[in-house]
Amino acid sequence: MADTTATETKAQRIERLKRAKNGWEHFDEIKEFARQGHASIPPEWFATYLRSWGIYTQGDGVGVIGGKNGEGKATEFFMVRIRIPNGLLTSAQTRAIAGLAERHARGVADITVRQNVQLHWVTVEALPDVIETLWSAGLTTIGACGDVARNITGCPLAGFDAHEFCDASPLALDIDRALGGNADFYNLPRKFKMSITGCRSWCNYPEINDIGFTPVTRRRPAGVETGFSVRVGGGLSTNPHLAVRLNAFVPWKQVVPVARGIAEIFREANVLRENRERARLKFLFLQHGWTPDSFLAELEDRVGFKLDPAEPEEVPSDVHRDHVGIHAQKQLGVSYVGANVLGGRITPEQLRLAADLSDRYGDGHVRNTVMQNLVIVNIPDQHAVRVAGQLTAAGLPVRAAAFARATVACTGSEFCKLALTETKGFARWLANELDDRIPGFQQQLRINVTGCPNSCGQHWIADIGLEGKKIKLNGKMVDAYYFCIGGSVGEFASIARPVGYRCAATDVPDAIERLMQQFNENREPGENLRQFFVRHSNDDLRSILAGGFATAVERDTATQSAIPIGVES
Repeated sequence: MADTTATETKAQRIERLKRAKNGWEHFDEIKEFARQGHASIPPEWFATYLRSWGIYTQGDGVGVIGGKNGEGKATEFFMVRIRIPNGLLTSAQTRAIAGLAERHARGVADITVRQNVQLHWVTVEALPDVIETLWSAGLTTIGACGDVARNITGCPLAGFDAHEFCDASPLALDIDRALGGNADFYNLPRKFKMSITGCRSWCNYPEINDIGFTPVTRRRPAGVETGFSVRVGGGLSTNPHLAVRLNAFVPWKQVVPVARGIAEIFREANVLRENRERARLKFLFLQHGWTPDSFLAELEDRVGFKLDPAEPEEVPSDVHRDHVGIHAQKQLGVSYVGANVLGGRITPEQLRLAADLSDRYGDGHVRNTVMQNLVIVNIPDQHAVRVAGQLTAAGLPVRAAAFARATVACTGSEFCKLALTETKGFARWLANELDDRIPGFQQQLRINVTGCPNSCGQHWIADIGLEGKKIKLNGKMVDAYYFCIGGSVGEFASIARPVGYRCAATDVPDAIERLMQQFNENREPGENLRQFFVRHSNDDLRSILAGGFATAVERDTATQSAIPIGVES
C-alpha cells in the first residue's frame, strides 16, 4: 500500500495524529523522554501531543525569521502554560508556581491574557517535576494549549465585586470540569476559548471568545432571576471576529449543558478540519453561511431543550477592566488590592510576596486578570494601604501610571517561534517613555503589543494596537510595528482599523505622543479617545502618527509577515 503521509497537508497530518492517540493518556512517555533526553522525543510529540499538555517548544530568541515555512527555530527548552480557571489561585498554589519558576524557568513567569501563567526555559528533564508539582498543588497544564477546550476566563473579583450581578465563578469551575481535560473534547478542530462572568464590566472580554456568557436578569412571578446571554464565534488572530449574540436567555442550571452543546457543535464541524488557518468556530459564520438563528437552532436540537428569548442586557462602556488599585468589596470593611504587572512578567520573589500578603492580611487567595495583573482580595480596610505599599515597593505598583496600566504584551520573539518582534521589554520601555512624556494623562485606553499577526496580544481590540513587523533601516533588519487604531469592546465594540502606518519600534513613542497631543489639543467638548478616533479618517490618523503626510503602507498578510516579504528598504 502506498504511503499517503508524504502528501498530507498540515491539517491532515495533525488530524491523523489526534485520532491515533490521546496524548493525555501517556504521561509515561513524557517521563521516558525525561529519562532519555531531548533527542528521544519523536516529531509527533513536538507537533501535537505535547501541546495538549500545555507545552510548546521555545524559540531561539530570533523569532520566525530565523526559521522557515512560517516558524522559527526551536531550542531544547520548553514553554509550559499553567491552566488557571477564572484566574483563581490560592497562596499555596502561587508559591508552588514561584518555586517552579525559580527551579526550572530561570526565574521567568508570565501572566497571560487568559489568566494563565507561563514558564520558560523548562528542560525535558524537568517536565515530570513541573507537572507533578502542579498536580500536588491542585493545578494542571493539561488543556492549556492544543486543539482542546482552553482555560476558561472569568472575573477575578467574582464574589467580591460590589456591583456584580452574580458570582459566576462556580459556573466557570463547573464548565472547566465538564470540558477541560475531558477526553470527549481532546480532538477539536482547533483551540476553543471560553469565558463567563457575572460582573458588569465584562472584564474577561467575552466578545473575543468562542463562548462568552454575560449576566442578565429577568422578572419572574417568584422574583428577579439572574441568567446569562451567550455569544459564540469570537476570536482574533489574522481574521478578527467579534462574537455574535444568540437570541437566548440561559438559566443558571442550563449554562453547563449549553457550553457542552456548543463545544459539541464545534467538534462535529468537520468542514473546519480541512484548513488549520480557518478552523476556529468563527469560520462557521465567516465562511460557511451560519447565522445566529441557525446556530441557535442547532444548539437547541443538540441539548434537547428550547431556550427562552434573550433579555435586554447592560453593555459596559468602561474600557478599563483591569481591577488595578484599592477598591471596596461588597463585604463590609474589606477591600481588594490590584497591582499592575506590566506586560505580565513577574518574578518568583514577587509571586511569593503576593502569597505572603494574602496570607498575612487576606484570606490566602490571589487572582490573575486578563490584563496580566494580579489582585489580592479580602484585605481589611485598615491594612489595604500597607499591602499596596509593599506591592509597589516590590515593583508591582497599585497606583500605576496611565500608560503602564494600559499596556499589554504577548510573549514575543524572546521565546515564541512565530513572533517577528520582541515585545515584553519593548512594552515596558514604551509605557515608561509615554508616562514620562505625557504625565497625568487621564483618558482610559488600551495599548496592546503583539509580535506577529496572530494577535496573542489582542491588538485588534485595543485603542492603539501594535502589530509586529520587520523593516530595513540603514541596511539592517529591525523591529517595527504597524498601527491599528480604534479597537474596543463593550458598548463601543469594534475591530481596530489598520491605518496604513508602520514605523521602527524606536519611533513608536514619537508617533503615539503626536497622537495623544492632537487628542488633547483638538478634542471636542466631552469627547473621549474612542470618539476622537471615530471622527478621524485613516488618512487623518496616519498623518498624525507620522507627523505629516504619509503614504499608506499595506498591512502584510500573516504569510508575508512570517517570511518577511516586502519590507521597507
